[in-house]
Amino acid sequence: MTASNPQDPGTSAITSPSAHDTARPSPGALERLDALRASLREFRSVCIGYSGGVDSVFLAAVALETLGPAHVLAVTGISDAVAAEQRSQARTCAATLGIPHLEIDTGEVDDPQYAANPSNRCYHCKTELWAVLSAVATARGLDVVIDGANADDAHDYRPGARAAHEHGVRSPMLEAGLTKADIRALSRVRGLPTWDLPASPCLASRLPYGVAVTRERLAQVEAGEDWLRRAGFREFRVRHHGDVARVEVAPVEMPRALALREQIAAALRTVGFAGIVLDLEGYRRGALNETLAPVPIGTRRAQDGATLATAGATVRAAGHQSEIACLSAAPERFSHLAGLIPDLRASGFRYVALDLTPPTAESDLPERPGAAAARGR
Repeated sequence: MTASNPQDPGTSAITSPSAHDTARPSPGALERLDALRASLREFRSVCIGYSGGVDSVFLAAVALETLGPAHVLAVTGISDAVAAEQRSQARTCAATLGIPHLEIDTGEVDDPQYAANPSNRCYHCKTELWAVLSAVATARGLDVVIDGANADDAHDYRPGARAAHEHGVRSPMLEAGLTKADIRALSRVRGLPTWDLPASPCLASRLPYGVAVTRERLAQVEAGEDWLRRAGFREFRVRHHGDVARVEVAPVEMPRALALREQIAAALRTVGFAGIVLDLEGYRRGALNETLAPVPIGTRRAQDGATLATAGATVRAAGHQSEIACLSAAPERFSHLAGLIPDLRASGFRYVALDLTPPTAESDLPERPGAAAARGR
């Protein structure tokens, strides 16, 4: 499944300022790095859960310089939930830095508890991963299995942390108090290619809880995100809401996404989405977990007609549970749409997005009986 090649964007990609404004490591960060090294020396030899992202590459690099290659193995779990781009990045970084690296298949997608996509899906994924890595560590004579969790992760919803604890996995960067900002700054001074890399969790994180994880859906997400990457976008997600793709881009890249809205819609329709919407709040970390917060109970009140008229917009519900307020407006009215977000969120919509689907698209036709139930399976 492949999206069409992106059209010439006409301008270069806009990069998030935070990616290039990372300060040099603070004295506190250097102290925390010393604590990490001390932990690694205590472990003696390590098997690292290695995704090729900012955290795991830094951890593997520090482990390599602290313990030497004979006492370090970085292991990447391979499944349909891991994008090919991510696998390639992990391989390239390991080869470039001289990190001993092993790829091993994991079977979380075939686990019914994982595929059902409950709010603790990550627990089932990590249970599989850490069981596999624990077996590798035992077979290779490595003393401790470690992960790349950092101190910031302690403040987010992380059901996978429970699985790590149950399998005796250590989190030495979290234990040392190293934050994501510390890791980026320390990675930068080391010349690690991942220092400013955007976060890239598994493809299943693009499916709202309750939408079953299938190989077809994972492939749709991957193909859509590949197109956005080739088009020059830096931070983005293609969120899978049944027949609808909800696209998130970094707020700084929103003007460019609006300019390319027709190309984005065309590309995502080629990978199987009937409806395409652009999230007006943009990409933000933890958006998936917004669905865990309570929303007003009862029938949604209609959006105030005067407010919609002022913005020159119409609204309809979209998504597998009608959780998206899907706005339609002429391009010259786009700047007015942000003012509708608070009321629409307060009335029970989880997300507020601009409809990128042409008015004559199939998604605007009356829905066939039973389609909503089928999408939610």
